[in-house]
Amino acid sequence: MGIVNIEDELHEQLRRASRASFRSINAQAAFWIRIGMLCELNPGLTFQELVARELKEAGVDARALPTAAA
Repeated sequence: MGIVNIEDELHEQLRRASRASFRSINAQAAFWIRIGMLCELNPGLTFQELVARELKEAGVDARALPTAAA
C-alpha cells in the first residue's frame, strides 16, 4: 500500500462522492482508479457496461434484483 498525493479540490470531491456512494474515502478512490483503468483498457464500453461486467464477474445476478416500477 502506498500514499497518493492529490490536489485538495480532488480530495474534497472524493470525500463528497464517498458519502453519496456509502464508501470510505479510500474505497471511493480505489473505485475511481479501477474504473479509470477499465475505461482506458476498454474505450468502446460505457460506464454502465463496465460496471455490469464487473458485477457479473463478481457473481452478482442482476436477474435476482428487483426492478423499478414503470
